[in-house]
Amino acid sequence: MPFRYGNHSLAQQQLEPLALGRRREGTRDQEKDIRHRGLGADDAIVGLILQTPMKQARSLIGDAGVYFSNAFTVTALCCPSRSSILTGRYPHNHQVHNNSLTGNCSSPAWQKGPESLAFPVYLNKQYYQTFYGGKYLNQYGLKEAGDVGYIPPGWDQWHALVGNSKYYNYSLSVNGQEEKHGDHYDEDYLTDLIANRSLEFLDKRSPQRPFFMMLSPPAPHSPWTAAPQYQGAFSGTKAPRDGSFNKPGKDKHWLLRQALNPMSDTSIAFLDDAFRKRWQTLLSVDDMVEKVVKKLEDLQLLNNTYIFYTSDHGFHSGQFSLPIDKRQLYEFDIRVPLMVRGPGIKPNQTVKAPVLNIDLGPTFLDIAGVNLSTVNMDGQSFLSQMAPSLRNGSARPYFLVEHTGEGHTKPDPACPKLGPGLSHCFPDCVCEDACNNTYACVRTLAAENLQYCEFADSESFVEVYNLTSDPHQLENIVKKVDPALLQTMNLRLIKLQSCEGVTCRDTKH
Repeated sequence: MPFRYGNHSLAQQQLEPLALGRRREGTRDQEKDIRHRGLGADDAIVGLILQTPMKQARSLIGDAGVYFSNAFTVTALCCPSRSSILTGRYPHNHQVHNNSLTGNCSSPAWQKGPESLAFPVYLNKQYYQTFYGGKYLNQYGLKEAGDVGYIPPGWDQWHALVGNSKYYNYSLSVNGQEEKHGDHYDEDYLTDLIANRSLEFLDKRSPQRPFFMMLSPPAPHSPWTAAPQYQGAFSGTKAPRDGSFNKPGKDKHWLLRQALNPMSDTSIAFLDDAFRKRWQTLLSVDDMVEKVVKKLEDLQLLNNTYIFYTSDHGFHSGQFSLPIDKRQLYEFDIRVPLMVRGPGIKPNQTVKAPVLNIDLGPTFLDIAGVNLSTVNMDGQSFLSQMAPSLRNGSARPYFLVEHTGEGHTKPDPACPKLGPGLSHCFPDCVCEDACNNTYACVRTLAAENLQYCEFADSESFVEVYNLTSDPHQLENIVKKVDPALLQTMNLRLIKLQSCEGVTCRDTKH
């Protein structure tokens, strides 16, 4: 079964892992030899379906299986989201709040607690051969986080990037030994290196045991360094101008209202350049997908393997006049692409049921034959959604999205008028996060298509959106909504903020 997990994957998303694995032996009677055709990726977010750089991924995974049109992350930030993928837990349960060590990202407390119960541990107990390649967690490999000698439990082959995303001039922990890389494309370009080592793993694996691979390339995370052959691609491409692009953050949390509107020419030029470079880096990821699928086919494993392609969060480029980043509660930051192909999955499917990144771990374990009642995860398997012939199950009616804001203790020298408590103020002193940008939301796609959010700030600010009539979330309707509905959403939020395990899935009321 291949799986993928990552930082964004498609145009407006940073793609970083591709998880791969093989279904357990003994279940072949349930599996079908399938050639899938279907929708490839959530280009609705970017509005440029025909121009997506991920053409091979769409063809070989999306068009060969199922596309989830309502896939979400439970928090739009790298390390907390990746921690949710690994543990199947909401951030309030795994306690990773941001990308810093003090925010519990790859900290000793994380390693001793939630990481010891991450899904690879259970796969290892099922005798899976496991491979990890690429970015892991932002603080991984630092001295305070156990140094490069630390290997998280459950991984047999470990090729993890030390620190945050890079394409050249980085260090890897290769099975606990430091491996330094320079700036030669053929030897060092990280996306290609991950692809090549995954192929080696497939060649050398034991055919008597199932396997799982997770590939996490840096693309399209900054510094957006494309492979040499792709640096001239998409020369005329700009960020999409539809939806909420360059619109004021009217009636929204103050962080949205502080953004300059209309955006300056320098901000627009900056975000267009970033958008174009991100797409360029994704072309190498598309190559990686093609190589892995071809290798599986050559080894006669493709029809017995699940392949997941997804991302750890979305990414905005000018929406509500915010130049580039994530961390916001809106659709462009919390939606992620998700495509899956594999045994029992019929071709040409689009599933509308909501699926979360905390559901990936339980789904992997379900495929591997683990009894999910013995696993303390907040998410639920979505195997029944994509392969109903193999499992029965129901979709959740609503779910939680949460974020803990960050800010510097001192004012940013580039924009002193804003004072302390803000961060990521670039370009043109437009701040993307703040200490009181701490919120929790209930999102529902059942009877209503609504989002209800509360901020932990001095205003106790509330935002409510009807995404049926207002898909771009232009109007905060908190003052227009029936108070009874607000109370219902508030009670749902209170319940979800304190949920754990099965109570996170008990969402009938």
